[in-house]
Amino acid sequence: MEAGIMSDKLTLIVGATTNPTRYAYFAASRLADAGVPFIPIGIKTGELFGEKIMDLRAKPALENIHTITLYIGPSNQEEWIDYLISLAPERIIFNPGTENPVFFQKAKANGIEVLQACTLVMLSTNQY
Repeated sequence: MEAGIMSDKLTLIVGATTNPTRYAYFAASRLADAGVPFIPIGIKTGELFGEKIMDLRAKPALENIHTITLYIGPSNQEEWIDYLISLAPERIIFNPGTENPVFFQKAKANGIEVLQACTLVMLSTNQY
């Protein structure tokens, strides 16, 4: 992959955690290793690879989000759907276990690309 191609894909990791056994943690690690800027956001506090985890409950105003990668299940998404769509990302990656047809449709209706994929696999196969 050409240098700089991924570095402009600011990624919001929804469901970020400092728990090293969780996939959201692995994603932050892999994004950091790949040089992809990311913002961790969730209901947990802490820091991931130099980035402070933002409080999802505060629904912070964020700009220039290219990708949202989801690590919260459908039963915990409802409260955040409109907020995440309002960030106007180019795409939302629904990692395994986060698939939500209602969220898919709302995102697509707002011109957002929806991927049922795995961020870790996409990074490891240069498809990110």
